[in-house]
Amino acid sequence: MSAYESDQETQPTQWDLERLRVFVTVVQQGSLTRAAAALGRPQPAISRQISRFEAECQGRLFDRTGRGMVLTELGESVLPAVISLLDEAQRLCEQVQKDSSRLSGEVRLGALPSLYMLLGVPLFLELRKNHPGIRLQIYESSAGQIDQWLSNGYVDIGMPYRYGDNLPATVDPLIKAASYLVGAPDSKFTENPTVRFSELEKCPLVLPGKPSSVRLALDQIAKEVGVRLDVVLQADSAQIQKGLAQIGEGYTVMPAHAVADEVEAGTLRMSRIVEPEFLRTIVLETTPVKPPSRATRQVAQYIRTIIGKKREL
Repeated sequence: MSAYESDQETQPTQWDLERLRVFVTVVQQGSLTRAAAALGRPQPAISRQISRFEAECQGRLFDRTGRGMVLTELGESVLPAVISLLDEAQRLCEQVQKDSSRLSGEVRLGALPSLYMLLGVPLFLELRKNHPGIRLQIYESSAGQIDQWLSNGYVDIGMPYRYGDNLPATVDPLIKAASYLVGAPDSKFTENPTVRFSELEKCPLVLPGKPSSVRLALDQIAKEVGVRLDVVLQADSAQIQKGLAQIGEGYTVMPAHAVADEVEAGTLRMSRIVEPEFLRTIVLETTPVKPPSRATRQVAQYIRTIIGKKREL
């Protein structure tokens, strides 16, 4: 006998829990057909699992009779150990779930101000309900500032915008947001539901200053379509941008959720930019400075769940 064959004989069997559950279900149901129905799986798949388990046990576990599946002597001896093993696995799952519900620690999140109702409020309520030990701190700022916070580890999770289709491998794209031209309620260029990008050339624009990512992306599209943007004021403050638009002293470019309250109140009006569209992607990224803690990973999962309920903003 070769050394390899000897090693193979002494290797302990790696028991497959799903196979063990199938075995117990067949015992409980008394037939492959009823076990397949109980498990919601095709009968051939159940039969294969039983055959593999019998091979691992090196003997027949069932006698196939006209009345169904009856345990052999080997099957009778194996059954209590299988049930005990499955019970232990269930207790382990319950213990892990119990421990995860006790997550604690501080998680610092850098988010865009426009996400406060979409994300900030429901995220806080979710954590308070399910993980009160996690202390969430939310910092609002521009995408550029959030990138800086991520790079120096000031925040654990950042949610800035990214532009274009070629996103870095380090980010988790969550949702795309269309861009809108935003102006006063009676502004000329927001009369219709959509406005061509080329029309922006005629608008006095209030936009963030360079090297803001949104400004750079807008300038790049303008260059590609041969449009010269008339930026009358560079202002990183969203409040200043919206304030000047409200009084008819300029237009700005924002996603719909950033001006939803003002549009609903009738103090601003917006038109979706088309031909081409100006899309931005809200992404989730963790700081590269340190590995994410369990609490950070849990917060990130909640963010994915909350944002994932939306297809597009």
